Amino acid sequence: MFDTRAAIVAALAVWLGGSAQAQGSGPQWSGFYKNLLVRSDTWSGEPFTLDVNRLRVEVKGSIAPALSFDLQYDNELLLGSYLRTAQFQQGKDIAPPQYWRADANYLETSRLYGVHRLYRATLNASLGDTDLRLGRQRIAWGTGRFWSPQDALNPVSPIALEREERLGVDALLVEHKFGPLSRVAAVVAPSRIEHRSTAALQWHDNILGLDYSLIGGRLLGQQTWGLDLAGQVGQAGVRAELTRQWPDGLPATNRVLVGADYAFGNTLTLTGELYFNGAGARDPSAYDFSALKSGQTQALARRYLGLHAGYDIAPLLKWNNDLVVNLADRSRYVASSLSYSVRPDLDVAIGIQRFSGAAGTEYRRLPNTVHASMQWFF
Repeated sequence: MFDTRAAIVAALAVWLGGSAQAQGSGPQWSGFYKNLLVRSDTWSGEPFTLDVNRLRVEVKGSIAPALSFDLQYDNELLLGSYLRTAQFQQGKDIAPPQYWRADANYLETSRLYGVHRLYRATLNASLGDTDLRLGRQRIAWGTGRFWSPQDALNPVSPIALEREERLGVDALLVEHKFGPLSRVAAVVAPSRIEHRSTAALQWHDNILGLDYSLIGGRLLGQQTWGLDLAGQVGQAGVRAELTRQWPDGLPATNRVLVGADYAFGNTLTLTGELYFNGAGARDPSAYDFSALKSGQTQALARRYLGLHAGYDIAPLLKWNNDLVVNLADRSRYVASSLSYSVRPDLDVAIGIQRFSGAAGTEYRRLPNTVHASMQWFF
């Protein structure tokens, strides 16, 4: 049911907006409305239709000369037969993993479900060469496209329907710049789940045209160190990530990613990645499908290939294709979509996701999906 969170969010936005106006620089408002229509099946095989209506409003501005804010508020209305599936009923009340509970449903019937949340909410301070950001945010460590061993705080599945949507983390991020390319960052992110808090450091620099980052500390409760490299070989962009983790009471595991990107003059862009997941199962019989379903992990096996091809059929019409292969069990994920810019503030898209493989393999159990969307920016 509707609770006081909406009033708190509205009051905070009004107060911050008033503070920004008092500083002589009015708040900046922007956002979008997105309608996403999905036709698919649940994990147990129930066919469904889901219509997602998402309104995201962002307000940002300055409170003081060195202090600013950024609020992004979501209001979603869900319709369709998915609301009557067992999968939805089991998952709708599961609390999100963030430390601060900033969401609530305000409408629930057999045909309508309304929920609102803070997607992002940060206070930002600049003190000379040091920047501080406190609140719900995206901490973008790592350079991977399909997978990223270093992006533990805001991971995304390579098979996610909306890969641009990244779950934020409630954290304090402090960055100090030593030069145009050199910086050190520290992040602290508490967790309500025991032994899942984060306290880590990242050093970023450039040497001989090669960007590199070093990380160390505890990421989601696991002692971690890692290396991230990105550079150019001819006209191709190349990158690599390596992390080594020591889960409490378990042997150390490695995660390794190598990737490359190339853009042709005819607008064709290609991306390829190879991923080794040392924490994955060696045999399909040991797959933990519940962890994949809940989002606790993005890969069940050890060896993967990811390929992407994008092409501008016309200046406003884009064609995107993804292929993900589990190299251990040979199961596959294929996605293809067309997007068209009707006008500068309005995009439409249609697409399909298809999963295949032998019985018991990772991608065989996932349901195929057909989707269409419309997004209006303001």
